[in-house]
Amino acid sequence: MSKLHIKTGDTVVLLTGDAKDRKKTGKVLEVSPKESKVIVEGLNKVKKHVKPRKAGDPSGIIETESAIYACKVQLVCPKCKKPTRVGTKINEDGTKNRVCKKCGETF
Repeated sequence: MSKLHIKTGDTVVLLTGDAKDRKKTGKVLEVSPKESKVIVEGLNKVKKHVKPRKAGDPSGIIETESAIYACKVQLVCPKCKKPTRVGTKINEDGTKNRVCKKCGETF
C-alpha cells in the first residue's frame, strides 16, 4: 500500500490530458491508496449503461466520474491558489502537517 499526497476534500488540478481537460480543477471525492488512484468531481467523465436494480432506481446511460492516477493531479494551495507540491512539517509535539512548497502555508 502506497502513501498518497492527496486526501479526500482537497482541491486538485489535472496535469495531463487533452487541451480541453488540462488545467481543470475539482474537488477530490474518493481516494484509493491501494490502486494509487483518485476520483475528482467533474473530471474524467465516463458513460455507464445501468440497469435498474430496485424499484425507483435510475436506468439508462448515466455519466459518472472515473478514477485517475494520483500522479496526474496536483494539489492547489488554498492561500496562493497555485498548483504545488506537498511538503511535511513536524511540530514540537510530534504531529505532522502538510505544507505548500511555494508559500509555506499549511493545509
